[in-house]
Amino acid sequence: MILEMKVPSPGESITEVEIAEWLVQDGDYVEKDQAIAEVDSDKATLELPAEESGTITLKAEEGDAVAVGAVVCLIDTSAKAPASSDAKEEKPKEAPAAAVKTEAPKQEVKKTYATGTPSPAAKKILDEKGIDSAAVKGTGREGRITKEDAVSAVPSMGSPTGGSRGESRSKLSMLRRKVAERLVAAKNETAMLTTFNEVDMSPIFALRKEYKEAFKAKHGVSLGFMSFFTKAVVRALEMYPAVNSMIDGKEMLTYDFADISIAVSGPKGLMVPVIRNAENLTFRGIESEVKRLAIRAREGEITVDEMTGGTFTITNGGVFGSMLSTPIINPPQSAILGMHNIVERPIAKDGQVVIAPIMFVALSYDHRIIDGKESVGFLVAVKEALENPTELLMDNDIKKALEM
Repeated sequence: MILEMKVPSPGESITEVEIAEWLVQDGDYVEKDQAIAEVDSDKATLELPAEESGTITLKAEEGDAVAVGAVVCLIDTSAKAPASSDAKEEKPKEAPAAAVKTEAPKQEVKKTYATGTPSPAAKKILDEKGIDSAAVKGTGREGRITKEDAVSAVPSMGSPTGGSRGESRSKLSMLRRKVAERLVAAKNETAMLTTFNEVDMSPIFALRKEYKEAFKAKHGVSLGFMSFFTKAVVRALEMYPAVNSMIDGKEMLTYDFADISIAVSGPKGLMVPVIRNAENLTFRGIESEVKRLAIRAREGEITVDEMTGGTFTITNGGVFGSMLSTPIINPPQSAILGMHNIVERPIAKDGQVVIAPIMFVALSYDHRIIDGKESVGFLVAVKEALENPTELLMDNDIKKALEM
């Protein structure tokens, strides 16, 4: 029986996928549920498992865009699995003796007065560029330096020569192309502005130093920065609901929940999985979910459903060393918070100049529905919560907040 394997729908609104890589060869015997291909949609990379055991015939090439529901391969389910071969190994045949090639002796160029002497046109070029004729090999008659030899000896625009100038070309994956389209659309279709602020991370450093070991020992996850930032964002979204809104046609859609997207660098590019109902999660719950989603994204196991939705995004360029950036909105969302690296900087505190761990933060927002008052107020609220986490994020009960 010949089974036609069709492309399953990876998610709502996805109409085609791209064959990123075949994991089997044409004519191979495959087992049921064996991964036979990786396919890229515009949201994620997914594995395509064999529906039955049998011999496979491929019907699409790597890089082909295939519509959902189209046949990509055939499986002959009547074929039997190949028996393991116990035959004795044959001795490798000796390679035939290589034919001895006799090269004709190279005919030496007869050296005369012309050898290494530039023609008048060549001499003019070499003199203008300050190039010694002794450093130029002549290809003219009897080794004479021609005008072409002189031109070739002149470095292009004064640039050094002799280095590698190779290049390579590769096709962008469907996921990468979709990300590119969305980023361009976000720049072209939104009135995007960015506001900045700085955060003194000393209080969070002190909390993590005191509680991170006990927190990890009890909960199995680290007490990182993402839980503090997520908590601070959730609080600020409740104070400024316009930031937790989207434009839908001629209407403004505002959410009473906080689904926080977190940008994660995966093997196929940027992934943005979503922490659902972050407003209901504890510090432990947020850290556990961040760890779970990050691992799934980096191992290529993230699903479309896990990246669908989201009302606000947090991205952390600081892990790569970024000091300051203007993050691009993740449409259809209306705002994104950018975290950056933490550097000890001099700041004024209580009339004194002190050294403190400072992080610059950036909020990019869609000015069509978020005004300056809301955007600046939102970022100030995030700053206040991060600089006073015990009172504003932990209700003055650290051990209860950390479930210690």
